[in-house]
Amino acid sequence: MASAKKAGSGVLEKAVNRRRSSKHKEGPIAMDTKAVFTALYDVCQENANFFSGASKGQAGDAVQRLVDAMTTIQEHARSLEPVISGFAAIYHHFDFDPHIPANGYRSLVKVVRCCLLHIIHKGRYITSNRRSIFFRASHNAAEMEAYCSALCQLRALLYLAQRLLHDNSHGNLFFQEESGLSQSFLREYTSMHKGCFYGRCVGFQFTPAIRPCLQSIVISLVAFGDYYKKLQSGIGVAASSFLTSGKYAIDPELRGQEYERITQNLDVHFWKAFWNVTETELLSSLVSMTATQVKVNRALSVPPLPFDLPLAADPTHMVTVSPPAAHIGLGPVQMRLISYELREGQDSEKLLALCRSEGGTISLSLGLWTTRSPPSPWLVLHFHGGGFVAQTSKSHEPYLRSWSQDLNAPVLSVDYSLAPEAPFPRALEECFYAYCWAIKNHNLLGWTGERVCLAGDSAGGNLCVTVSMRAAAHGVRMPDGIVAAYPATLLTVYASPSRLLTLMDPLLPLSVLARCLSAYAGTDPQVEKQVEKVSTFSMVRRDTALLLRDFKQGASNWINSLLDRGSADSVRKSVSEVSLTSPHADPPVSGKASVNSLEKGSLKSQTCQDLGTHTNSCASDVQKNGSQTANHLSTTPDNHNSILDITLTPESKPEDVSFFLCKEVDSSVSESFSSVAIPPPGGEEDSEKPREFPEGFEPLRSEQLAEMNMQSSPIVRNPYMSPLLAPDSMLKGLPPIHIVACHLDPMLDDSVMFAKRLRNVGQPVTLCVVDDLPHGFLSLSQLSRETREAANLCMERIRDVFTMKDPPPEMRKHRKLERTNQKPSVTKRDHTPPSQEAVQKEEGLFVGGGAPVVDEEGLAGFYPPTTSEAEKILA
Repeated sequence: MASAKKAGSGVLEKAVNRRRSSKHKEGPIAMDTKAVFTALYDVCQENANFFSGASKGQAGDAVQRLVDAMTTIQEHARSLEPVISGFAAIYHHFDFDPHIPANGYRSLVKVVRCCLLHIIHKGRYITSNRRSIFFRASHNAAEMEAYCSALCQLRALLYLAQRLLHDNSHGNLFFQEESGLSQSFLREYTSMHKGCFYGRCVGFQFTPAIRPCLQSIVISLVAFGDYYKKLQSGIGVAASSFLTSGKYAIDPELRGQEYERITQNLDVHFWKAFWNVTETELLSSLVSMTATQVKVNRALSVPPLPFDLPLAADPTHMVTVSPPAAHIGLGPVQMRLISYELREGQDSEKLLALCRSEGGTISLSLGLWTTRSPPSPWLVLHFHGGGFVAQTSKSHEPYLRSWSQDLNAPVLSVDYSLAPEAPFPRALEECFYAYCWAIKNHNLLGWTGERVCLAGDSAGGNLCVTVSMRAAAHGVRMPDGIVAAYPATLLTVYASPSRLLTLMDPLLPLSVLARCLSAYAGTDPQVEKQVEKVSTFSMVRRDTALLLRDFKQGASNWINSLLDRGSADSVRKSVSEVSLTSPHADPPVSGKASVNSLEKGSLKSQTCQDLGTHTNSCASDVQKNGSQTANHLSTTPDNHNSILDITLTPESKPEDVSFFLCKEVDSSVSESFSSVAIPPPGGEEDSEKPREFPEGFEPLRSEQLAEMNMQSSPIVRNPYMSPLLAPDSMLKGLPPIHIVACHLDPMLDDSVMFAKRLRNVGQPVTLCVVDDLPHGFLSLSQLSRETREAANLCMERIRDVFTMKDPPPEMRKHRKLERTNQKPSVTKRDHTPPSQEAVQKEEGLFVGGGAPVVDEEGLAGFYPPTTSEAEKILA
């Protein structure tokens, strides 16, 4: 055994030293695929041989489970090895830039590698402790079975990725139809088993510092689901859920099963209710105590009144900005003003008249001794994320307060109306109205009116781009820049490699994502189920009985967990131990009552009419056409077309979307693609249920099918809803856009392809990809050093917008990407693209970031890992 281990160390050391001699000194440390799989085969085979010859005493069943799991893992690995090697040779062709190695194919390979390394870690632990009297065979068998199941499902995802590679045009990450492969992925998702990714393996692909938080969110959610719609009070549900969450903390299999059931079958109203809990007065106060203290934190309610703004092309002419009216009629637009310093105008009577009673207060008394700072030349206009259906500015206050302090600028965050009650384009209309109102009333915000940056995450990133497109349509002043964190730029059900990750993502499952997008598109049926009426006494009595039963049921597993906890390796700890907390929230926006006297069918939208001016326009005519549209809107406010009339919404033609055009590629590249890509399996006998996987393999199936709304609407291809599908003429003239994406985010391909589109039309754009963090890391900015660094990276991008001089004309043709400050969790590397010969010779996996590398104190290793850290994995 010692000689085998020494030999494995030698293989790894040679692999690492060979890569360390590479010219790409700042690039990731690459490791031979062969070394990874060799280490896996060795540890699994050695343990299988040991337990096969062990005594079959009282733990005979658990021992046999261990042997079966080790054997099955080797079978999956043998099938995965050539696929991983093939993808490693070609996935650099899909990168946005040689300096930014990120796309969905890389992410899939990285997740598989993380799973393999977790198995190696667990196998090493079993090898070291299997002779101990404290060794629990049943517990370790359950751990290996969970990762074996995860590896099986990842194998299925790689098969689908190979299909994508076969069916897509060169360089395109999205399958451009809702039928075919996209429909196949949706069909497979509804039946594939997902519980293994939410139980023992939850968050295994992310940095160890964030895994306990993700595990806590999963536990909180499944406990909350037990009492959903059984108590009228949200805080009552939260309290009852806390008392009975113990069974999910000590039983990972039950937790995964319940999480899969909830994510597959509960409607969007459940997610709104769950995210509402953390915005209750008690929990929001606790979060506020740990956040940066600011002097101005006021919730504003701006009445829906039209006003005039000067045209950007000709300030002597004015354009009328109409208030939002789609779907729910006229209503005030809600905002929140945050400022670290009290500035002139922020305590004016006019602003105080707009304040909502719910809002924060000015912490300093407004007496003669109060110091008012001069107005700031900068303003951050923020649009929050939440899938268009959840959260408000209160959920995002912690990092917004920090930004206000670090940038020394006020932040205005818009609490736009949420779907499904207010679907597209209501949110866009309100955000655009808020943008124009801020420009018009800059003196009330403590802002000189000089520079403004739009910032948003996820759905908010989408709104940042579409608000700028609408500003161009109206001909008003454009923002000075956009900072979009993990934006959703394509709201269709098109399949892509990164979107395959929705099968395992604990924060963004495909079923939840589909419900949110359907709600925003207005195609989600708003059906409320009956609420079960239960008396308080009977609820307490029942909860007590369930609590005692749960503790009795889980006592054995809990004791085994405690016994293993002291001797388990740190990687296992980072996956299994938890603490209860939840960062998500969604309070209802006050002051947005529906106008019952108006019928939905008669409510009008201006967005469709804006589109008509852009479909066939050229870049040089954007301002001109926008001015004409704006003037038309101001003179004929009652003649717009309804947003429900989809036939008036133009769709982007292939010739208008440059990245959809398939370019001729080198024959050697085509050959390398064809060696990895696979066509659909032949011999499909059942046309209704075609076979998606090769003969001899079938992924694990779920006992209950997910309820997925397969219906789609042409509205999702509206460029104001999916800016990735906007024609080139609409993208030209946009301000500089800085995109911060996540390597393991299911929406990564949205960012990569949108950045490519902007670059292809000559727009200034930067793309930065952070490693090992989940979608929504800004909402988790207080929980770990890595999330704080990522939030600070977004803040620095905003500072770049404010401090950058007007871009020269040549910048519009091509913008050279700037390097970011070297952060340990940021994938921003400087290396030259590998030559074709190097690609043919080198099969590599990136070790930087996602590997579960752990030092002696149990802390995660970060990019770039040292040789000693890598040896801990495979030596």
